Amino acid sequence: MGFVQRNGLVFYQFDLFPTESVIHGVFTRLGGVSPAPWDSLNLGGNLGDVRENIIENRRRIFEAVHREVETIFDVWQVHSDIVISTDRPRPLDAPHVKADAILTNRSEVTLFMRFADCVPVLLYEPNHKVVGLVHAGWKGTVQAIVFKTVAAMQEIYGCRAGDIMAAIGPSIGPDHYMIGSEVVQLVEQSFGERSREVLIYQDGRAYLNLWEANRLWLNQAGVTQVEVAGLCTACDLRHWYSHRGEAGRTGRFGALIALRS
Repeated sequence: MGFVQRNGLVFYQFDLFPTESVIHGVFTRLGGVSPAPWDSLNLGGNLGDVRENIIENRRRIFEAVHREVETIFDVWQVHSDIVISTDRPRPLDAPHVKADAILTNRSEVTLFMRFADCVPVLLYEPNHKVVGLVHAGWKGTVQAIVFKTVAAMQEIYGCRAGDIMAAIGPSIGPDHYMIGSEVVQLVEQSFGERSREVLIYQDGRAYLNLWEANRLWLNQAGVTQVEVAGLCTACDLRHWYSHRGEAGRTGRFGALIALRS
């Protein structure tokens, strides 16, 4: 499906998810109210942007997909392998729980996360009507967070891995994600012989392909229905926030997924 424009916002949608069953989107940085360097649809707090801007940007995102902000369930993303499930929204005045993967089977819940180079992975299992959202940077990836999320879908909801649809969203691409020797070692420990499929060496430097790394984890978990956006955040600063591409002075873009009633 690609990019969709609505109410002045631009967001990315995947062909894999049936629109009659799933509401989803990965939102670009366009169409918000935040000033530079967070311009303009910033959803990240504690970055210097004012709270009122973030609240308005969030309202615009939910309005664009015809969801009430009060249906939100979001978490304090900490680059972990913590997976949690919920059957209700997070009250807007309630504290955030620490996690990096969230699941629900309730249509009154909208799963929401924030990104700026890390990989958004969106999940949908149609038979048990379960959706999931994962935040997978290099730390989550070497901890196999996507694999563990699929396992949680099976354990909590009885999902079959072969029925799960997975979409790997915009994030920093392999051409831009240079990593140091310590991270290389962790990748090699995590992936073993398959590390050669996710590590790229050029001019004496190592680069990590987060898209392929998370696709491999999905395949290992038994998920074969996988769509990869292939959009690099660091390559396209007009549309995306990139922590690496903007030396940390940037915002966070939002991704959401929900079941239709």
